[in-house]
Amino acid sequence: MRRIAETPPDFLLAPRIGTAGDVHVPAVVYDTLKARGVSLPLPELATFAGRDPKADRGRLSIALLVCWVLADEELWSTAPDIPGVLTLLRDDAVELATQGPATRVIADPDRREELARLALARLGLRPAGESLSQAQDRLTALSSAERARLLKASRQAEERARAIREALARKAAADAADKWTRE
Repeated sequence: MRRIAETPPDFLLAPRIGTAGDVHVPAVVYDTLKARGVSLPLPELATFAGRDPKADRGRLSIALLVCWVLADEELWSTAPDIPGVLTLLRDDAVELATQGPATRVIADPDRREELARLALARLGLRPAGESLSQAQDRLTALSSAERARLLKASRQAEERARAIREALARKAAADAADKWTRE
């Protein structure tokens, strides 16, 4: 978490999308992984090139922040789970970007911890002194994606309950009207 809080300004520059921006994200991803002996083919790297500034800026900024986290030597002490690393760079960056820009991840202690725990989990690691279940529970508790999923499920359940109440009220009104007509 300290590493995330101390992210250098170079990793917070605007990602290059088209001709605008400062940082060529595919190059940073390539260099970060190449330093660990992992080579990505060009089609894989193309997913880190933005096309639409509005749609891609957030996820690419988070991908840069993830590259900074992945550059930490201690994270690579064991053989990393490369598909997990790619999931972190691609999918998890998208999820984190929905919660706000990279600067928010750095400024918010919960988002910092979420990113740190997510990186550890994707690399097959966990915080020292925690069991696997403790680490998973804490990550789930912090997960902005999990929180969004729970909010959506809660809204859907409330909508279903409201629809049932309305249907019961209509049925009760129809029964009352039917009874009144018979009398």
